[in-house]
Amino acid sequence: MNTKNKHIKLFTILSFLLILFLLVNICFGSVSIPFKDTLNTLLGTKIENESWKYIIWNYRVPKALTAILTGSGLALSGLLMQTLFRNPLAGPFVLGISSGASLGVALLIMGSSLLSSFFAFTIMSNFSIVLVASIGSFVVLMSVMIVASKVKDTMTLLIIGLMFGSLTSAVVSVLSFFSNAEELQRYVYWSFGSIGDLSWNQVLLLACLVTLGVLLSVSAIKTLNAMLLGENYARSLGVDIKKKRYVIISATGILAGTITAFAGPIAFIGLAVPHLTRQIFNTTDHKVLVPAVLIYGAILMLICDSIAQLPTSANVLPINAITSLFGAPIVIWLLVRKRKMIF
Repeated sequence: MNTKNKHIKLFTILSFLLILFLLVNICFGSVSIPFKDTLNTLLGTKIENESWKYIIWNYRVPKALTAILTGSGLALSGLLMQTLFRNPLAGPFVLGISSGASLGVALLIMGSSLLSSFFAFTIMSNFSIVLVASIGSFVVLMSVMIVASKVKDTMTLLIIGLMFGSLTSAVVSVLSFFSNAEELQRYVYWSFGSIGDLSWNQVLLLACLVTLGVLLSVSAIKTLNAMLLGENYARSLGVDIKKKRYVIISATGILAGTITAFAGPIAFIGLAVPHLTRQIFNTTDHKVLVPAVLIYGAILMLICDSIAQLPTSANVLPINAITSLFGAPIVIWLLVRKRKMIF
């Protein structure tokens, strides 16, 4: 079987798995709903229990779509960063974008004691958390973009990004030290990550922003392939490194920043999925890797969210813990079996 046919077969299998785990994810929850009734609801067929229909369309379907968007977006942003810096340990949050979002939320939650009690109460809503997280991510992203215009070396940009992350984390630590137990608990709960609290309007906004990030990434595919052999080689092909670096950083910022704002900081997916995809497809061609990581990231996030649901239980485990707890052994097993990393 030639490489093209092999890739088509793999994409077909992944697409089937995506649909399968989407249905599985929608079936799972604190309320036990038979698979037949779930399928009938999705197909628009009437079912006897109308409350089940309400639960599926207003809670489970938005949550499943959020899982697809977050998994795809984080996986793609991780691929962009690993290629830009040519570093297998780079992830979507390496530029400090997640830390910027965390700082925004920390200022809202743990800095609220500095405000009047009435004003602090009125801003402590889901929308306000998304807003301040977005602002925090945007400020760090703009800072990184300004720095990117001043430096020529990509590795220097990586180090500066890590310093931005350390700086914002330090401010969060200071705020945590002076906050009370209730504020600290609320912030820690946000840091666990959650994809089940979004309304349809928020899911639509998230989908639009993730789509924008994906389109920017697709426009940089040729540049990403050229960068695999180094920036000097890319320049010899006529690639405007500085301009394309802006595009790649912007795409990563939109994807990682938006997802962190809506779902919290979710680890592992952005770092691991690009490696898993390279191992499975046995290629470094971004024409294959970009759509592959989108599907693979969505599948892995749906699986992790299904596990976190603890079916038939009212408890939901932190999605951040599940992604690493169940995902890391898979990556270790796959890398040991292949005996080498493709990069």
